[in-house]
Amino acid sequence: MKDTKLLKNLYYQMLRIRMVEEEIADRYKEGQMRCPTHLYIGQEGVACGVCANLRQQDTVVSYHRSHGHYLAKGGNLKKMIAELYGKVTGCSGGRGGSQHLIDLSVNFGGAIPIVGETIPLAAGMAWASKMKKEDALTAVFFGDAAVEEGVLAESLNFASLKKLPILFVCENNLYSICTPLVFRQPDRPIYAFASAFSMPAYQGDGNKVIEVYQMTKKAIEYIKEGKGPVFLEFLTYRYREHCGPNFEPEGWRPKREFDYWLKKDPVLTMEKHLIVNKLSGRQEMEKMKREIKKEIKEAFDFARKSPFPKNNPNISQVYA
Repeated sequence: MKDTKLLKNLYYQMLRIRMVEEEIADRYKEGQMRCPTHLYIGQEGVACGVCANLRQQDTVVSYHRSHGHYLAKGGNLKKMIAELYGKVTGCSGGRGGSQHLIDLSVNFGGAIPIVGETIPLAAGMAWASKMKKEDALTAVFFGDAAVEEGVLAESLNFASLKKLPILFVCENNLYSICTPLVFRQPDRPIYAFASAFSMPAYQGDGNKVIEVYQMTKKAIEYIKEGKGPVFLEFLTYRYREHCGPNFEPEGWRPKREFDYWLKKDPVLTMEKHLIVNKLSGRQEMEKMKREIKKEIKEAFDFARKSPFPKNNPNISQVYA
């Protein structure tokens, strides 16, 4: 890939998500973010590589580990941090928290912490787009544990049958909380499961953002031709605990495995690519970090100063 502007942007977006998440982790112990928080650190390549191919009118649907998807889709950082603080200026009005982000202004269709529950919702959104003849597609992100839920099979079947404009993106980070994939699913690649529903299905390295971008680009071209859905499985790895700001205690995951994935860090891998190919340098990267750090400070200041929602019944933000 020779598009320098695109490559720099992919790096910038991953770096931004990483720095935001690390700041959340550092501040979480202050006790002002009262919602459970699932950090995306280590998986940034998937969200950024996929969303760089999407347009404003395309919809993204997420799951409990949603911060990266929201920001990569163009979500407002101030609104996201305010939501974590439970403030009325949050993207969900301070009523949803980390696991229930939604922002229709950027077509972020929402996140639900129940494993697999957003998948049929995303299929419904894609079905609605097709019925209304809209020039739009839906991308739904989910983890490897969602493959163990019946709604995925049902949604894949329906999407294939109706040739829906939907991209299924499985972020396979190898774990469901602390249980490895090998103890939960039979010995077969996840994408092979999806291919049984007569749709193109592929596996890629989620820590190589360029590979994610290129695979997604081809998948979207296929979907836009009206041929139906595509399933992409990206192998990746979360660095922090399943839920919370800390690293998992020693022994919960094999050290050799953890060290292997640390060497495949998506942000550092892209940083090295830019430097080796003389597309960017340390000075420019340090400038990016300063800009992001300033934006993060402003977002947290905004969240802290914002008011809490009024303590009164309000169904104006409830779908009926």
